[in-house]
Amino acid sequence: MNTLKGNILFILGMFLFTGLHSYAQDDTEEVTFTMNLSKEKLGINERLRVDFTMNKDGDNFIPPQFEDFKVVMGPSQSISSSWVNGKRSFSKTYTYILVPTARGNFTITQATIEIDGQTYKTTPKKVEVTAAVNKPNSQKTVDDVADESLHLVAEVSKGNPYLNEAVTVIYKLYVSPNISVTNYRPLDNPTYNNFWSQDIPVTKHTAQNGTYQGKPYRYVVLKRVVLYPQKTGKLDIEPLSLEIFVDVPTNRRDFFGGRIYTQTSKTVAAGNRTINVKPLPEAGKPANYSGAVGDFDFTVTTSKTQLNASESLQAKVSVSGKGNLKLFQLPEPELPSSLEVYDPEYDEDIRTYSSGMEGKIANNYTIVPSFRGKYPIPSISFSFFNPSTGKYETINSEEINIEVIEGPTGRADFAANSSTSKQLVVPTGEQFHFININPNLTPIAVNRFFGSNMFFILLFAPLLFIPIVIFTFKKREAIASDVVGNRIKKANKLAKKFLSTAKKELGNKEAFYVALEKGLHNYLKAKLHIETSEFSKDKITNVLSEKNVDKDNINGFIALLTNCEMARYSPFSNVQMQQDYEKASEVISKLDKQL
Repeated sequence: MNTLKGNILFILGMFLFTGLHSYAQDDTEEVTFTMNLSKEKLGINERLRVDFTMNKDGDNFIPPQFEDFKVVMGPSQSISSSWVNGKRSFSKTYTYILVPTARGNFTITQATIEIDGQTYKTTPKKVEVTAAVNKPNSQKTVDDVADESLHLVAEVSKGNPYLNEAVTVIYKLYVSPNISVTNYRPLDNPTYNNFWSQDIPVTKHTAQNGTYQGKPYRYVVLKRVVLYPQKTGKLDIEPLSLEIFVDVPTNRRDFFGGRIYTQTSKTVAAGNRTINVKPLPEAGKPANYSGAVGDFDFTVTTSKTQLNASESLQAKVSVSGKGNLKLFQLPEPELPSSLEVYDPEYDEDIRTYSSGMEGKIANNYTIVPSFRGKYPIPSISFSFFNPSTGKYETINSEEINIEVIEGPTGRADFAANSSTSKQLVVPTGEQFHFININPNLTPIAVNRFFGSNMFFILLFAPLLFIPIVIFTFKKREAIASDVVGNRIKKANKLAKKFLSTAKKELGNKEAFYVALEKGLHNYLKAKLHIETSEFSKDKITNVLSEKNVDKDNINGFIALLTNCEMARYSPFSNVQMQQDYEKASEVISKLDKQL
C-alpha cells in the first residue's frame, strides 16, 4: 500500500514539474546538440549505441571518425515533433551502433552540424573497453529492432546512360519477417532536377520474398519512376524519405500466451544515387538530328493520291517505337508552294513502362490544291541515336506523287518527266481561256435617270453615310490606341491556345497535368524557339533571365512545371487543378507581354 502511495506521489510530482517547466520556458528555445552513449564501460563482445540529438533541424552533419570501433549499423535517423501547451517540441537523432575492435580506453571525438547558419559541436566522451563479458548487451530495444529490420533501397537500371536515354528508378522497402509494417507516409519526395521524369503509378503493394545482404526479407515496391537525363556528366538522384510505422514483437506475453507487440515509427531514406550521363557521340551525327534517342520507325503517308482542285487530303508524318517520344520534334515535309498547307495537328499515343516510353507521335497536315497538275512530296529523312548499338540511324520516307485531276491550270502545275527529276510545266496560254474576249455587247435603251428615285437616293446617301464612317473610324482609332488592352487580348488568346487541351481535362488529374505541361512547353517552343530536348528547369530559368523576364514570373512558371511533375505521385484536388490552370493563364499572359 505504501508502495502504491509512493508511486502516485511520484507521478503527481512529475506532472507538476513538467507543467512548471513548460510554463516557464522562454519563447526562444536554445539550440542543443548532444552526444549520448548507451554505456561508458563495455566488454569487447558488446555493442555500443551512440545517439547525436538536436532540438532543431540542421544540415551538413559530420559524425566522428569512430577510431578503434567498427560501425555495424547506422546512421539511422529518427524525428519526433509534438505540441505541448501551445509550444512545439522537436527532436532529431542520428544513431550509430558500434563494436569495439580492441581493449583499452578510447575517446569518441566530437560531431558537428550546422543549424541556422551556425556550427555546433558535441563534447567528446571517453569509453572503456574491457574483456569479454558473459552476457553481452542487454536485450535490444524496440528502436534497435526496427533499425535492423527496415531498409529502403533505390534500384537504378543504368548507372552510365546516354543523354536522353531512359533510366528506371525503383524504390523497394525491405522488411524483416520479425516485424510488420502498419502504415507509412512520405516525408520528402525527390524533385529529379536535370531530368525529365514520368512516374509509373504502383496500383497494388504486394509483398514479395527476397534477400537483403544475404538474409531473407520481404519487400514491397513503393514507387517507380522513369527518368530521361537532360544534362551530361554526373547527376544526383535525390533520396526518397519515408516515415514507417511498424509493430515490433517483445518478450512479453498476454493472458493467452500470445506475443505482445509494441508500435514505433522510424524514418528511412534511400541514399543518394549518382549516375554518369554520357554525351551523344559527335562522330556520324546527321545534320538533321533533332534529339531522338531510342529505336524508332518513321513513315509519311497520305489519305489519297488523286483528287480534284479545292478538295483536301491528309498527309501524316509519324514516328513510332521506343524512346524519348515526347522530347524531340518531328521533321517537316517540303511541299510545293502552290499547295495550300494548314498548320499540323499533333497527335500522340504514348504509354510509359518501366523500360521507358513506347508508342506513336504524328503531325497531320491538311493540304488543299488549287490547280490541276502533279505535285511531288519529296522524301523526308528522320535520324535518331540508337543506344543499344551506339550509332546514329537514318530512315528515309518514300516519295509520294499527288495528282490533281480536275481544276484550273495554274503556274504550279508540275509534270513528272522522269523518276528522278520534276520540271515545271510551262503554260501554253490556255490558262486564260475562261475570259470571254468576244462579249457580243448590244446597246441598251436610254432611260431617264435625273429626277428618278435612284437619283435622289444616291444624292442623299453620302450625307447619311458620312456620320457612320466617322463613328466607325473613331471607334477603330480608340481600339488601336489602347496598346495595353490589345496586348492583354493578344496574350489571353495565346494562353487559351496553348492551354485549351488542359482546360478540357479539368477534373482528370493525370490527363490535365500532362496537357498543362505540354502546353507550357509548346508555349516556350513557339516563343523562344527552344529544342524540346533542352527542357530543364535550369535551362528555362537561364533563358528567361536573359530575356529580362521578372523573377516572379520565372518562379511562377517553374512552380507550375514542378506541380505537373508532383501531380503524378501526389493527390491533387479539383480546386488545385483549377488554381494551376488560372495560374498558367496568368503566367503565360505576363511572359508574353515581357517577351
